[in-house]
Amino acid sequence: MTFNRRVGTLFGLILISLNISCDQLTKTMVRNQISPHERIILISDHLTLTNIENSGAFLSMGQTWWQPVKSLLFIVLPIIVLLFGLFYMTRLGGKQPWLTFALGFAIGGGIGNMIDRLLYGSVTDFVHIRVGPLQTGIFNMADVSITIGVGMMLLFALRGRRQEFMPH
Repeated sequence: MTFNRRVGTLFGLILISLNISCDQLTKTMVRNQISPHERIILISDHLTLTNIENSGAFLSMGQTWWQPVKSLLFIVLPIIVLLFGLFYMTRLGGKQPWLTFALGFAIGGGIGNMIDRLLYGSVTDFVHIRVGPLQTGIFNMADVSITIGVGMMLLFALRGRRQEFMPH
């Protein structure tokens, strides 16, 4: 492993660790300070905090599914994808810093939500944003990390840089 690859991999691992830490810290604060389903208005009705446990996926999809199916789709499959992402990031190393950055965010967010699923059986969501008629679902910092990472990867792909995704 060359110096450049080691530095790139270290950079990615640091990003993963920072994303996991931010996610777990905020979720712990919410679990300790906000009662389940309590709603705290921060900015008018535009930014609110609440404590929701989501045993499903994005926007609570799959919350009522049969448990073995949920375990396969929300634990086993994501672990395989996260391990592949980690392997890919170590192969990529310092060759593509922006892609390493994107992977660090996506993997860190994925691991943050996986920690919740394995420890608590659900993911703690707590942020809701509303701007005029537009609003988000209730989400957490891991979701933000995943969105940033995947969004950056999509930007690379849309700009015709697919070849940059492949480590040499």
